[in-house]
This record gives sequence, structure tokens and C-alpha cells, in this order.
Amino acid sequence: MEKTLVILKPSAVQRQLVGEVTARFERKGLRLCGMKMMQLTDELLNRHYSHLASKPFFQRIKDSMMAAPVVCCCYEGVDAVETVRAMTGSTNGRKAAPGTIRGDFGMSFQENIIHTSDSPENAVVEIYRFFKPEEIFDYKLANMQFLYANDEY
Repeated sequence: MEKTLVILKPSAVQRQLVGEVTARFERKGLRLCGMKMMQLTDELLNRHYSHLASKPFFQRIKDSMMAAPVVCCCYEGVDAVETVRAMTGSTNGRKAAPGTIRGDFGMSFQENIIHTSDSPENAVVEIYRFFKPEEIFDYKLANMQFLYANDEY
């Protein structure tokens, strides 16, 4: 099973969309492994967005991510990264397909509700950037036989 990081951004928290967004992942069949609310810091965001440090919008992104608390989630499932990204939609909410999280709730390129890991490799790094190992839980879902065929997981 693959794990992925989801951050419900300040735009999701301020617009009171946390429950609605997390419910979509639960209904899909992804297993919630960890969840916490936190106020992001400049130091943490410098590490998380280090690949954007030379971009002119770097400080704007950090300011946006520190405008209010975020809700960090770790989800698990077969092809979890790809599944979550498909459910999330294009970065620009105005261009995201209806039915996706950003397509249904977003109007902005930056204030776009959600951050998701972009690869299984980055997911591992990102999960442990935002969670301590003891904050990620391993348990069995009672409905696994109804989510996957027995040779899928």
C-alpha cells in the first residue's frame, strides 16, 4: 500500500471545507493514517518549497500557507498518490475539471484548497516532514474486502 500527504491549505480551513474534502477521500476508500492541525512556520515552508526558492512568487506562497492553520493528512491506498492527485484536479482552480476538489471549490492558482504529494518518492519525504513516525497509524479497515479484490492489496 502507498501513502501520500495531503495538506488542506488555509483557504480550505478559512472556507470551512475540511470536512467536505476529507469525506471525499474517505468515500473513495483511502485509509486515513494521520491527521493534525498545525500552524506552518517560515522554516518548515523554506524546506517544503525549497525547489521554488528562486521564483518571484516564493514569499507569496509562504505567506499564503501561514495565513491560517492547515490540516495535514496522510492517506493510504493502492496507487494513493495518483488517486489523490486525480481527485484534486489541476493546480488552477478556474481550469480544474468539475467534480475534482479544486474544480468544485477553487477559483485561484494559489488559493487552491489543497496540496498533494506529486510522486510516491516525494510522498515519503513530505509525510515525515509534517508528521513524526508515531503520528502515522497502521490499522486494518474492516471493509478492505469491499474496497479491493483480494489480490490487489
